[in-house]
Amino acid sequence: MSTPAHASSGSTPEPRQPRVLAVAALAESELGSEAQRERRKRILDATLAIASKGGYEAVQMRAVAERADVAVGTLYRYFPSKVHLLVSALGREFERIEAKTDRTAMAGTPYERLHQMISRLNRAMQRNPLLTEAMTRAFVFADASAAGEVDYVGKLMDTMFARAMSDGEPTEDQYHIARVISDVWLSNLLAWLTRRASATDVSKRLDLAVRLLIGDEEHPKI
Repeated sequence: MSTPAHASSGSTPEPRQPRVLAVAALAESELGSEAQRERRKRILDATLAIASKGGYEAVQMRAVAERADVAVGTLYRYFPSKVHLLVSALGREFERIEAKTDRTAMAGTPYERLHQMISRLNRAMQRNPLLTEAMTRAFVFADASAAGEVDYVGKLMDTMFARAMSDGEPTEDQYHIARVISDVWLSNLLAWLTRRASATDVSKRLDLAVRLLIGDEEHPKI
């Protein structure tokens, strides 16, 4: 009987394939004390400040730890990598935009309200290209280890667009439409960041996408 290759003394074992582990960052809701929540805030503040000045490459774990006044080991307990840091920072930026949005002031048709929401997001993201490029790059190229953070940010985008369309609680169809708009918005943001489209081009493309999906003031589809 032949000897299996892996049992042969002269054979070379095959290299073990690396596994991608889903190591999630600590969400604010998971932090038990005010001190922990404040530490997380300082870490994200430091990340945003560094990315605003130097972009994606400047965000190094040691630099973030020093600016946030935490030990490097502590930083890794909160955020396992710079990708987790930047995606979480993007989520917090979306949370801030959503919190500052006065729904009562967004009157008009679903098209008009959605147009206002998209314009607000565009202005926020185009204000600091280095920061936006850093956060977006991390979001787009994140692997499975940051799946939780990426999923959370995606749901934030969908929710902002769905709520803009709806007078009350968004319907399932509105959430489906919002998902498509999120994808189109992100694609055009990337085009702007890579200078393949101007801010005007982005606005026109998004307006066309919204009209095709939900109609406009004169020809509403929802």
